Amino acid sequence: MTIEWRYTIHPGLGVLSLAGFLGQEAVGRFQGAVGWALARGTGPVVLDLTGLRGWSDGGRLAVSEAAVRLAAEGRGLELAAAPEGGPLGDGRVAVAVHGDLASALAAHRDRGVEERAWRSDAWPGEA
Repeated sequence: MTIEWRYTIHPGLGVLSLAGFLGQEAVGRFQGAVGWALARGTGPVVLDLTGLRGWSDGGRLAVSEAAVRLAAEGRGLELAAAPEGGPLGDGRVAVAVHGDLASALAAHRDRGVEERAWRSDAWPGEA
């Protein structure tokens, strides 16, 4: 099983939403989605995990590595609706955690700017 992803640009940040299970077999796809976010956005990336059914230790490690990768480019990583599974990160970079996507967006609210979105082909709920 793998993940599906969607990337949406909001004013001053990007939201990378995941659906499925972030296990070791999905790490490559996740890293590709992070690369997409790096190439197309600015500001912090909110990793929306609302649609994630869970993650393995390898998946959690991939998220920690994404935080380091984003920090190296001068961007932060924030989590929204993270599943349980132990602490995230290894202390190299700070990762803000929000209870849900609405809270994460409220922390960065700036209305009036166009939003754009991209997604993988099988993103749930959209044809």
